[in-house]
Amino acid sequence: MARINTPEKEKPERVVNRYRTIWLSDIHLGTPGCKAAFLVDFLKRNECETLYLVGDIIDGWKLRNGWFWPQEHTNVVRKVLTKAKRDTKVLYVTGNHDEFLRKFVDYKLEIGNIRLVNECIHTTADGRRLLILHGDSFDAITRYHKWLALAGDLAYETLMHTNYWFNRIRGLCGMRYWSLSAYAKQKVKNAVSIITQFEESVAHECKRRGLDGVICGHIHHAEIRNIEGVAYHNCGDWVESCTALTEDFNGKLAIVRWVEIDHLNTRPNVAPLRRAPRAKQKKPRPATPETETAQQG
Repeated sequence: MARINTPEKEKPERVVNRYRTIWLSDIHLGTPGCKAAFLVDFLKRNECETLYLVGDIIDGWKLRNGWFWPQEHTNVVRKVLTKAKRDTKVLYVTGNHDEFLRKFVDYKLEIGNIRLVNECIHTTADGRRLLILHGDSFDAITRYHKWLALAGDLAYETLMHTNYWFNRIRGLCGMRYWSLSAYAKQKVKNAVSIITQFEESVAHECKRRGLDGVICGHIHHAEIRNIEGVAYHNCGDWVESCTALTEDFNGKLAIVRWVEIDHLNTRPNVAPLRRAPRAKQKKPRPATPETETAQQG
């Protein structure tokens, strides 16, 4: 019987977005709340000439108290290193959770073609000069009351743990990811007031330096707005909202909210973290008449 050759189904090509610049902040690798699998998907589908990591990429505060580093977090590091190897210019701007790296900035340290800085100036395609920094130096609690910041970090971690189980239940019901913690933060008046004060402080410093705008992170609240003539941009985070800031080749900046894109919410391509199975304890075998006789002899 003659064999009929049927054409194989062509795999759909992955759509890759290309930008002049991408900014990511507050990834918090080393914590259970980090949405590393979402970020790996983002890095696969988005290319850029320059990538800024705007602080709190690795959570040194958390890792100091206990080691947590699943495979998904290693995958994020690999993706960034691969981009740096393939001619993407990568700059790592230090934050407060990865402040242990700040002592190496003066040595002009480069890790895998990644340049380490505390802050820098970015010039957009249309000629605007933007200050790039994490922003913790404008947070009075982080700067002057570190013990209070650590206590707040613990409370935030509890909220994120609740957020994790909340979204596991939503997932089982066929519902898309939704950040309970981000919603709670927007509804609390004190949190909104702190965010506003932070944004105004950063914008004031930018204006003092004679720059056109600022790009920062720290407060886990992605936003683009004008503050007294200063273009304020915040990258957001990869713990609550999974957002990035992008610049196209005309110099236009925009926020990308990755978890709101359909391919993440309609396909179960993000595997949950799994604990290693516990080793089964061998139960002692019951004694047989032969073994009892041997023991007595």
